[in-house]
Amino acid sequence: MATLPREAHIHLSTKIVTPYIIDLIPYSLRIVFLAVLSACGMLAVALSPDDTDARSLAGKIGGIVLANISSGAGEVNFLSLTHYYGHFSLAAWGSGTGGAGLIGAGVYTLVTTTLGFSVRGTLLSSILLSVVMLISYFILLPLGPLKSAQKNRKGYQQVDADEAEAPEHESSGLLEQPSERSFSQAYQRHQSVVKQALSDLKTKLLRARSLVVPYMIPLFLVYLAEYTINQGVAPTLLFPLEESPFKHFRAFYPTYGTIYQLGVFISRSSLPFIRIRSLYVPTLLQVVNLAALTAHALWPFVPTVWFVFAIIFWEGLLGGLVYVSTFAAIREEVLDEEREFSLGAATVSDSAGIFFAGLLGAGMETALCRWQVAHGRDWCRRL
Repeated sequence: MATLPREAHIHLSTKIVTPYIIDLIPYSLRIVFLAVLSACGMLAVALSPDDTDARSLAGKIGGIVLANISSGAGEVNFLSLTHYYGHFSLAAWGSGTGGAGLIGAGVYTLVTTTLGFSVRGTLLSSILLSVVMLISYFILLPLGPLKSAQKNRKGYQQVDADEAEAPEHESSGLLEQPSERSFSQAYQRHQSVVKQALSDLKTKLLRARSLVVPYMIPLFLVYLAEYTINQGVAPTLLFPLEESPFKHFRAFYPTYGTIYQLGVFISRSSLPFIRIRSLYVPTLLQVVNLAALTAHALWPFVPTVWFVFAIIFWEGLLGGLVYVSTFAAIREEVLDEEREFSLGAATVSDSAGIFFAGLLGAGMETALCRWQVAHGRDWCRRL
């Protein structure tokens, strides 16, 4: 499967927590932290021994955990960052993330298979991508809009703080005990900070709740459907080799994955040209894709693999389109003061869809393969 439930769970957990605490950390420190996490994750996986003992396995899992935390928190961070830039920033983000899936897998295959580089060497060289992330933020990205917005925000916060300190009581005379008064003021300030933090958390939870129906449910459902297809159904969408362009049954699945990523890349890059208003329509179409491909896996009715290629491509188009259109809608429809948080909070939907699809897909792949073997099609057991 493309995504293990454990990895998806880490990714999901990171996205659930991050939007509520990430605003406590300046963007510059976030970028450094994300780059370090990503580099450490790749180092841990690359430098772990190739053995299958517990120590080696623990090192690899630890690296995967770090990489997933960096990935999950990174998506929250960068989508929130698009709030400070124009609409083109969201289109660029969508195109970049779509291209990452397509190019990343292709480059890895090219380097390890065609050029003959080792997996360890490839992973170690990939650490340079963390440096590229730092260069992109600190050198290439114009930071003027972000710094200006943060300066204005700090100005407002300072006014509020001055107002909060205004009602301080004057000295009550010679009988006053300074130490007790100082302790009382410190305690009151602590209580005020705690109350403010709880109030902010309550406000964010209310904001997140308002995002559920219009944005988060369709994004969750479209990812649930497409990743269930990718992980649970696609491995069983097989045809006789003489009726396909392949020499081995193992070639079907990676080809489906590449076609899917191509569709995602194209649709995520289409935001400047195509903008859908109803998120539920393409979501429903994605569910139809899942139902149709599952039905074919059970009772084959699609005459040729080329039709399946077209459906998988269409699946990628729908998934990418809902992704970018969801965040475009948040940018346009959510109030300015709530937009930065909302862009980050909504990202939990796609990770939740991937997580539950991983659980559902694991069972579906096994069940569909058993069904096919029982009905005389044992291709899913062959390589």
